[in-house]
Amino acid sequence: MKVENFDKIMQKTISDLQLKGEKPTLLLHSCCAPCSTACLERLSDFFDVTVYYYNPNLDSEKEFILRADEQVRLCEELKLKYLIEPYVHQEFLDVSRGLEDAVEGGARCAKCFELRLKRTAEKAKEKGFDYFTTTLSISPLKDAKLLNAIGKEIQLKTGVKFLHADFKKRNGYFRSTELSRYYNLYRQNYCGCEFSKNILPTE
Repeated sequence: MKVENFDKIMQKTISDLQLKGEKPTLLLHSCCAPCSTACLERLSDFFDVTVYYYNPNLDSEKEFILRADEQVRLCEELKLKYLIEPYVHQEFLDVSRGLEDAVEGGARCAKCFELRLKRTAEKAKEKGFDYFTTTLSISPLKDAKLLNAIGKEIQLKTGVKFLHADFKKRNGYFRSTELSRYYNLYRQNYCGCEFSKNILPTE
């Protein structure tokens, strides 16, 4: 069975847009500032990017604010637009109910991905963006095949184009660590939710 290379799919999309002379708008869901760095480096020349910070999965408001503040600081330094959604942890608890003991990377995580990508697409549709995507695939612990399948399904339901991606390719994760040090960003040591707090490395 052929394994899809989502990074090459993204590069083909970008190449096609360049041939057409187009620079579409993109709403980029970001899990945190460190992960967004390398993604923004790859996307900003080809899309009019707005960073969308929507992360109800985070286990405390303190952690949410800490990561949100770093995201805002990075975006302002890079002169990029951003949207910060309020912290409503109950939204995550609702979709993960009954899956509290699921293995990390399993059914609970799939529900979390779906929650955040669906909200991103809905916001993209509301604001008139051409595309949406997420930084989540930059993590070595995140399943790019699952993320892209969820994104494609949401595209079919909302009509907003999903930008297929696997940002960990071409040393994306390593580049994000370099850029995090360069911008002196707070880099958390767990994915975000209370169920993942003891799982290393980070997203």
